[in-house]
Amino acid sequence: MKRKLPTIIFQFTISLSLFLFFITNISAQKKAVETSGDVIYYATPVFCLTISLLKKDYHGTKQFVFSAVTAVGTSYILKHTIRKKRPDGSDYHAFPSGHATVTFQGASFLQRRYGWKFGIPAYLLSTYVVWGRTYCDKHDWWDILCGAAIGVGSSYIFTKPYGRTRITLTPTVLQKHPGIHACITF
Repeated sequence: MKRKLPTIIFQFTISLSLFLFFITNISAQKKAVETSGDVIYYATPVFCLTISLLKKDYHGTKQFVFSAVTAVGTSYILKHTIRKKRPDGSDYHAFPSGHATVTFQGASFLQRRYGWKFGIPAYLLSTYVVWGRTYCDKHDWWDILCGAAIGVGSSYIFTKPYGRTRITLTPTVLQKHPGIHACITF
């Protein structure tokens, strides 16, 4: 029986989490949690690009790149403008969480473009990453929530569902009057 990729990702996440919880040394455990979160952080955009390219979904690749550049750019501008101190005191780039921005942008791209079968495992991995960032005292929950909102928001702005009928609502201004433009694609 052939196992699907989202199932494998979910099983890997659970196995990794259980392994990390059974490490006895708290310092080593925090380092392991931080390292595993960093691996997922870097793997998320690679996985998103790989999936879109394997599906030969070049429109999806373009949408992912626009969404990622917007999310990361917004996050870094805010980090260097607000300069909030991290809970561990290591630097002044806590707000918003870049890890939350990148992982939730990737998860929401996968969910929005390819459906919940990709979205659920990706959101679970993203949740693990942001939990790890708070567990290791790199962020508080406000940093995480703002980073996740930036990531999800950018994906919902640029990403359209793959191969399905869709309704698009776009804010617009016509002759100084705000409105909403609705478009249905079949």
